[in-house]
Amino acid sequence: MTDDRVRGFPAFGATGTRGRFATSWWGRAWVSAMEDTALDLRQLKQGRRYAAAGLVGPITVSPGRIAAVVDDVDSAGGGPYRTQLTLAELSEGDWVRFLDRVASRAGHLAALLDRDMPPDLVAAADDAGVHLLPVIGDLDPECDCPGWELPCKHAAALSFQASWLLDADPFVLLLMRGRGEREIREELESRTAPRADFSADVDRTPGELPDLAEFRPSGAPSIPAAPGVPAEAFALLVANASAQAGAVLAGEPWPSRRQDTIRLAALFPSAQLGEGPEFDRAVAAWTHGGRAGLDVLDTRWTPPKPVIAAARAALADVDPVFERNHCTVGDTQLRLDHQGRWHPYRLDGDVWWPTGPPETDPGLLLG
Repeated sequence: MTDDRVRGFPAFGATGTRGRFATSWWGRAWVSAMEDTALDLRQLKQGRRYAAAGLVGPITVSPGRIAAVVDDVDSAGGGPYRTQLTLAELSEGDWVRFLDRVASRAGHLAALLDRDMPPDLVAAADDAGVHLLPVIGDLDPECDCPGWELPCKHAAALSFQASWLLDADPFVLLLMRGRGEREIREELESRTAPRADFSADVDRTPGELPDLAEFRPSGAPSIPAAPGVPAEAFALLVANASAQAGAVLAGEPWPSRRQDTIRLAALFPSAQLGEGPEFDRAVAAWTHGGRAGLDVLDTRWTPPKPVIAAARAALADVDPVFERNHCTVGDTQLRLDHQGRWHPYRLDGDVWWPTGPPETDPGLLLG
């Protein structure tokens, strides 16, 4: 077991009477998995209060387990109580499929290494049969308090604070699923490193790019190096081409020229690939939602009636206006993609701008 397979986090301080809510979509998915399992909503309410009051001690995360000691200010015993949540680890086969899928998409790789977990990465993992985020019944709470509820308020408090950790670092979720950050990075590096069968008798420093003249057939014309093009840029272009080829082999459609330009601009913000508000809006759409995010920016479609009926029910208290796959509530607009996810937009002047990652529950985007 490598050192980073056990991580400790200092206790959160008190956050005020209203507490703190998960801000990332994957942090909210964690909370939903816990809330959907709960049999007693009063325990959730008390757990949120305990989390906000800073009653959860330092948190330890390891494969399949997140644990802490939680104080109790309401019962006679007063605690502290040893509390933990367990989550099944991924199998070796699951890890191979997940890491292969991440490495095959330059956008997924860059996002994960930047501590982001875009929805299309999780969707791609799901398509490969690897389920990263917990759903109802996946989180198993344990506590040595005398309560019988699942989860009890102590486990609920720990779960709420765990979502705060996930907000800052999705590698916490991957550690619970079985592997630490360093191990994951090494695996991804091994999958994306350039591979070539160079002659064993060539003396070369490890990691040094080869001089292609060494492998040029006798009499072949020399190809001069491009002036001013650093090796790093060449390596980036190779990695991007490899990732796109892998995506095509995996069955994903080849992007149009515009889609690929927008994708690269979102992946490498410092590259000046376009300009103007429309280009910036498209980059924002891709950044938040990938190809599906750009699709809902560019096109409209008519969803099935049951899908719109479900959305109306979820938003019944805010009087939404629906136009095909667009749902408008004041200065907020939600746009439905073909995967059943709603992408949030805000009105800026007279233009709708993408503002965040999509959610399957439209109510979460208007909270």
